Amino acid sequence: MKFDTKVIHAAIKPDTDTGSIVTPIHQTATYVMEKVGQDKGYDYTRSANPTREIMEDHLAALDNGKYGIAFSSGMAAIDSCLKLLKSGDHVICSDDVYGGTYRLFDQLLVNYGIRFSFIDTSFPDQVEKAITSDTRMIWAETPTNPLLKITDLNAISLIAKKNNLIFAVDSTFSTPVFLRPLEFDVDLVMHSTTKYITGHSQLIGGIVITNRKDLANKLRFAQKTIGAVPSPIDCWLTLLGVKTLDVRMKKHEENAIKIAEFLDSHPKVSTLTYPGLPSHPMYDVAKEQMSGFSGMISLELKGGIPAGEKFLNSVKLALLAESLGSVETMVLHPASMTHGDVPKEYRLTHGLSDGLVRISVGIENVDDIINDFKQALDKV
Repeated sequence: MKFDTKVIHAAIKPDTDTGSIVTPIHQTATYVMEKVGQDKGYDYTRSANPTREIMEDHLAALDNGKYGIAFSSGMAAIDSCLKLLKSGDHVICSDDVYGGTYRLFDQLLVNYGIRFSFIDTSFPDQVEKAITSDTRMIWAETPTNPLLKITDLNAISLIAKKNNLIFAVDSTFSTPVFLRPLEFDVDLVMHSTTKYITGHSQLIGGIVITNRKDLANKLRFAQKTIGAVPSPIDCWLTLLGVKTLDVRMKKHEENAIKIAEFLDSHPKVSTLTYPGLPSHPMYDVAKEQMSGFSGMISLELKGGIPAGEKFLNSVKLALLAESLGSVETMVLHPASMTHGDVPKEYRLTHGLSDGLVRISVGIENVDDIINDFKQALDKV
């Protein structure tokens, strides 16, 4: 089955009881048993729910995975992955990750004895040098948020396997349309389903996908025990949104390439990063392991912070908002928004300046987006 067919049909079938073409919403907290000891597979929705199971199976299939474990947010999904570890364990993490991930790792989980080293995972030799006898996991984003660094999954996977480490990848920016990390022998793939997977800014959610039964069983135990699960209605909305994932992602990319080329040549733009441009330092790796480059762009304007703020405050069609991956074009100031809790000294030493602008390119007519950016840049 081709991917653009899978997004519609992989685990979504007409309801066996009614023939409903849309997956039913099993909006219930608990399930009635006919007698003590009966096991129908469902007892309490925190443990299992039919709507959620269909969503988990469907999203797992899109990543060519066997097991999907859904959570109430991307952060809950990440936190549950870290529950695979214990006090004293060491994690190597991409040095440019979503601010919420950095906050969880550096400001919360460290209090429970897990240690973190933030390494540029674009350089496999740096990753290998950071491994200690206590290292248990490598956590990577590719592309990263917001600097769009690319991690060579083949290279890091070999390092992880050689050292018996769990290799986990946040693939939110890529989606399974453009990258399926399990095909590179990655152990865990995480998506914030809030973003491209659903694509309409209508819910918060996350999922972890794996081919390893041992990890899946541990994650399901964490899912049930901690209880950070998505509601049946959110699972139903995810199933509706994901059906258009393939066509949406291709439009996001088509627009992003044209907008990146326009901005890259604009006299008021000092630097621009987009994995689909040959100027990207990891363009060859991105082209080899991805079938497309998604819709995220980061840039800095000449004039620094004031210019960036003026641009962000001047857009009209684009929306100044947290999050990404929606059908609407959104712009964001990472230093004060998504990465506001990351210490300034760390941000600056790792290339995330106060003047950085992140763009999530939507699926509107590309000329309208470019015209909006033109008028905003004219005011800078």
